[in-house]
Amino acid sequence: MPNIWLLGRLLAPGNYESGGKKLSTSTRQGNRALRTILVQAAHALARTKTYLAAQFRRISSRRGKKRAAVAVAHSILVITYHLISRQEPYKDLGADYFDKQRPETVKKRLIKRLEKLGYQVSVEPVAVAI
Repeated sequence: MPNIWLLGRLLAPGNYESGGKKLSTSTRQGNRALRTILVQAAHALARTKTYLAAQFRRISSRRGKKRAAVAVAHSILVITYHLISRQEPYKDLGADYFDKQRPETVKKRLIKRLEKLGYQVSVEPVAVAI
């Protein structure tokens, strides 16, 4: 089994820190062909309804599409490593994973969005049957 960490060093984040603050830097040296393949896979995954697509959208809104693609490519590499080392199948967390983590934040964001569109919103909890 090839050492995936050595192959994917190009996708590893930099470690440039000064005074306890992480500073911007380029990614490290590594396998360029693997990086190209994983970044292309990240762009393809961005158009699906998966956890990695949600991660891409979340990062691209703050950092941009290219940085998000590299971050998702790194996540693909880490997931691949764990799947191979643990000998288990991949289980996707789902496109709504981040929404489930902070439901109150999602509620506030959607209310603000409706109010910006000119609607008056009142929220009442509904009992959900399980």
